Amino acid sequence: MSGVRDTLQRFRARLGTGPGGFLVWWGQALATWLPARWRVLLGLTGDRLLFQRHEDEVAMAWQQAAHRHALARLPATVTPGELRALLGTRLAELPRWWLMPADKVLRRRLLLPSAAADRLRDVVRFEIDRQTPFAAHEACFDARVLGVREDGQLDVELVAVPKAIFAAGLSGLGALGGGLAGADVEDADGLPLGVNLLPEEARVTRQAPQRRLHLVFATVAVCAMVFAAWRVLDNRQAGAEAFAAQVEANADAARRVAAQRQQLVDLVAGTTTLNQTSARRPTALEVMDEITRRLPDTTYLEKLAIEGDRLTLIGFSPEASGLVARLQGSPLWRNPALSGALQPDPRTRMDRFTLTAELLGKQDPSAATSAGGADAAGHH
Repeated sequence: MSGVRDTLQRFRARLGTGPGGFLVWWGQALATWLPARWRVLLGLTGDRLLFQRHEDEVAMAWQQAAHRHALARLPATVTPGELRALLGTRLAELPRWWLMPADKVLRRRLLLPSAAADRLRDVVRFEIDRQTPFAAHEACFDARVLGVREDGQLDVELVAVPKAIFAAGLSGLGALGGGLAGADVEDADGLPLGVNLLPEEARVTRQAPQRRLHLVFATVAVCAMVFAAWRVLDNRQAGAEAFAAQVEANADAARRVAAQRQQLVDLVAGTTTLNQTSARRPTALEVMDEITRRLPDTTYLEKLAIEGDRLTLIGFSPEASGLVARLQGSPLWRNPALSGALQPDPRTRMDRFTLTAELLGKQDPSAATSAGGADAAGHH
């Protein structure tokens, strides 16, 4: 039952993306019935060329379905014209992708409602400030759906990298960096994750290989459909039944449109809630800046964690007992306290501490100033 449910959910998600998404899904489903050699011949396996920078060379590989074949190591000064002369006709037409190393990107797991599937990038854009130490306009990012839970929620992975790091790595490909269709990330098995971090305006779309053969098959398919339609129209009874089925299908489509409209309303409401929540809570950068200004230079942190409204600090300090007083009066949190006893560290000759605090919402600057003055007067 779970397999059928997942299939239906993927089908509804494809319908939600419009006629183009449905046709892509339908074509991929039909392609799975073809033999493997036919799918390779027709260019339906998603083949692409992968490029990685290794020291002074660029490693080139061919991804064929779920397999990766190493082709050659090229000098970093190679040009697209030289690459085309090196490759055969079929490989030269494949889309070219930059495969980024995994240690250059930041990955976060998210749980999102099923309605977010239609606008996944727009939804995760609002999560970047909370899940990463940089803003959305400062990063190249993408997201992929890892699975669908039984309650309908999407298990999503956010993949992001600062634009400065992205640009520096892309420049390492030399002239090959200008003709890319995308930028993916290498997983633990050496295969791409299935994301595209390259900005849309920089992507180069290539004509699919074996295009003429595709057109021939499409023409044959159209002729077969016309012949089938003529045979159906030759029988009045079959035509009447087909008309009744079409009316019922239109009714189902109308019901689906109504359901999708409600999903869109829910998505807008959820996006508004995310915006309001993000605006009320201090960002990770604000919290780290406030901590840096309040902690003495002799103190260093081993861990800083923000889980919901709870702030946790773990580190070492020669004056750990006085850190609570230093953290008092901040407009970003309240009730700072030591969690557990101080633990002397003979190696550093410092005390290991664990501090917790409750994060507050953002305040008006005048209110924050008055609150800080009142707190200071109370301590005085």
